[in-house]
Amino acid sequence: MTITAPSFELNFDVLPPEIQRFKETVREFAQEVVLPRAQQLDQAPAADFDWDLVKQGHALGLTRVAVPKQYGGLGLGMLGISVAMEQVAAACPGTALIFGATMLGQTPILYSGDPQLQARYLPLFAGDEPILACNAVTEDEAGCDLIIPENARHAVNVMSARREGDHYVLNGSKKFITNAKFATFASVFANMEGHEGATGLTSFIVDLDQPGVTRGPVADKMGYRACLGSELTFENVIVPVENVIGGELNGMAINIAQSNMARASVAGISTGVAQGALDKALKWCGERVQGGQLLYKHQFSAQKIAEMASKIDASRMLYMYAANKVDNQLPAPEYEPAVAKLFADRVAIEVADTAVSLIGARGYLREYGVEKMLRDSYGARIYEGTPEVLALAITDCLYRVSEAE
Repeated sequence: MTITAPSFELNFDVLPPEIQRFKETVREFAQEVVLPRAQQLDQAPAADFDWDLVKQGHALGLTRVAVPKQYGGLGLGMLGISVAMEQVAAACPGTALIFGATMLGQTPILYSGDPQLQARYLPLFAGDEPILACNAVTEDEAGCDLIIPENARHAVNVMSARREGDHYVLNGSKKFITNAKFATFASVFANMEGHEGATGLTSFIVDLDQPGVTRGPVADKMGYRACLGSELTFENVIVPVENVIGGELNGMAINIAQSNMARASVAGISTGVAQGALDKALKWCGERVQGGQLLYKHQFSAQKIAEMASKIDASRMLYMYAANKVDNQLPAPEYEPAVAKLFADRVAIEVADTAVSLIGARGYLREYGVEKMLRDSYGARIYEGTPEVLALAITDCLYRVSEAE
């Protein structure tokens, strides 16, 4: 007799009806379309890309969740994004990041409040055919110096920008950029010439089909293989002055603000990874017999399952709380998204590791998909803030509050 895994997910009864309906639609897409392809996507050559999957996700609105309805989007905010990312990530976090990175590329445009810039770029995501965007921050050598203000002066070899009349000229390269291979435009951060390190960081929206832009080879990654990460090189690339977000020298503030917003959705992805691993463990423990009884009835296994489920529910509560704060607070909060991501990233690794342990030898085999989730679980620790960067942000918030009191 085959026993299917229990279908259980904590229902907070707090999601607005529109987001709840979207969540259910995305969950169906993730389980029926993404999950059956997850192993194939993971084992394909690094440069392979499933455009059909993107087209189906686009048709549901996954490329325009936060885009205002006036521009053809869903207008569901960070809570809508985060909930959707969890559902897709439970099937394949790499697929979730294709859409997540696109929405991150849109964030400075949304954040700018510039109606002309929004009218030029946001309606692109409402067409019949999908387009992707990307967020180009990461440098080969600068690393976290681009998101820690006090470290900005120590950044080296940062992409440069200089103004010439009614436009800017960009030179340099960006590394490990998700969607760079196919993105229509990028949110790019470059340092104004004459400013030390990254102290003159400025945010630009750059069309990637123009002369001077070179898309580098795709990185062969340990996990998240469904989404492609590659290098972007800019050689005397012209950017009109109207494509600057927030004015010159405000790039660091914009980068921090978008990171604060995005961390809630990344926590959603990590929660999804953990949920996907738990789903596989539940199925196995509900079918496997050891010592004359099903595995989940053994006390030691039951304790592991209970701890996995408890961590996931706590992680979900934290990211939903953080996302709700992002949607209702200006500027976006720093503390809650950082806490949510720090916790969820660790939960993803711990739960995926425990799932491999519960399933045993088969958990080590590719065909069962659990080792994939273990590899994937480490991805979110890198982007949008490492544990160390998050620890600095959280601690700074705590001491800031203490000093204010």
